[in-house]
Amino acid sequence: MLLPYTVAIDPVAFRLGPLAIHWYGLMYLGGFFGVWLLAEYRRRHGRLPVTRDALGDLLFFGMMGVIVGGRVGYMLFYTDIHWIWTDPLALFRVWDGGMSFHGGLLGVLAAGLWWSRRQQLKFFDTVDFVAPLVPIGLGLGRLGNFINGELWGKPGDVPWAMIFPNAPDRLPRHPSQLYEMLLEGVVMFAVLWLVSLKPRPRYLVSGLFALLYGCFRFAVEFVRLPDAQLGYLAFGWLTMGQVLSLPLIVVGLVLIFMSRKAPTLRPYTVAMPAKE
Repeated sequence: MLLPYTVAIDPVAFRLGPLAIHWYGLMYLGGFFGVWLLAEYRRRHGRLPVTRDALGDLLFFGMMGVIVGGRVGYMLFYTDIHWIWTDPLALFRVWDGGMSFHGGLLGVLAAGLWWSRRQQLKFFDTVDFVAPLVPIGLGLGRLGNFINGELWGKPGDVPWAMIFPNAPDRLPRHPSQLYEMLLEGVVMFAVLWLVSLKPRPRYLVSGLFALLYGCFRFAVEFVRLPDAQLGYLAFGWLTMGQVLSLPLIVVGLVLIFMSRKAPTLRPYTVAMPAKE
């Protein structure tokens, strides 16, 4: 019988003198460049009538939305709210860790709404354009969590259970980070990319993104340990991640329903030329 694999990967990918380059940072960098390349590919194929410079603005503000929204969301959803008046500078101590996907999503949506109004575009045309790109960052982010040996799952006896040295014990656990990488990254990207390749009604891609992420996150939370500072919120199994995912499932179903009567979006016959 094979012994469980121990996740003992050096979080530092390499060093440049005194500077340590971490795998997690490289995952963020890889996610951004992957999103940029595919966004430019989609723009050139007429999926959004904007220039290269305008697309660059969208991606930049979206990245800021991820960082700011993710940090604010974590501090609001996953920590004791007393920090607001007892230690407000905790919001800026990003090196202490703590980012929330749901907060980052709200940040991206806010940035996308502001950008869409500037470009005089329908907000959900922008969201439908961006949605197939997001799983790239999600998947790489979960891979970074796995390399760091964090956000591990519950103890389990599945053949692929792994030991995480940072866990409070040496029990084999579900590699929940890899489950999320597969579902939120690979599966979501494949589904959304294939759907977005064909003419489809407005709201459909956005609705599928919300529904799939909400369902996948809700399901994986059953084998993932809740945040230590929160624990289970109710019933001995309900986590904050599940609570925050329920609205996404509802929104996803509503958007898919709305797409039934929405206009069908087709690639623009002539993509706008890029500004050099």
